[in-house]
Amino acid sequence: MHCESPITRRVSRKIWVGSVPVGGDAPIAVQSMTNTDTNDVAATVAQVRRLQDAGADIVRISVPDMDAAEAFGRIKQQVSVPLVADIHFDYQIALRVAELGVDCLRINPGNIGREDRVRGGGRGGARQRHSDSYRGECRFAGKGFAEEIWRAD
Repeated sequence: MHCESPITRRVSRKIWVGSVPVGGDAPIAVQSMTNTDTNDVAATVAQVRRLQDAGADIVRISVPDMDAAEAFGRIKQQVSVPLVADIHFDYQIALRVAELGVDCLRINPGNIGREDRVRGGGRGGARQRHSDSYRGECRFAGKGFAEEIWRAD
């Protein structure tokens, strides 16, 4: 039985997370997140597959350090569902998973968006737009970081 929804979707631009459209006129996509140690590749792959079997369209995986980034690359090779890398603290981890073929990056602006978190190796800073709630802490994004991410696209 079909009934009209009282919920009005916000108008947004459609993007693709791997093969899954998100936003715009795309249907709602189901995303879940693993809770395994990312460095345990076998356990994480098994959990990603269980999530996909349960109906997840997209799976997010925490990537807290470079070892986990390398493990993420091995996980990505073994699954077919689009993967989102959840990045905290170090933009260089985001650059590495981009090289390894991540479908989407989730950057935590509360702990990576500060200028001192993204200025490194002589890279300059560029203003980034954020909602008012993040504006105080997240004023800058590394210019080199943004350039590298666009290059990965």
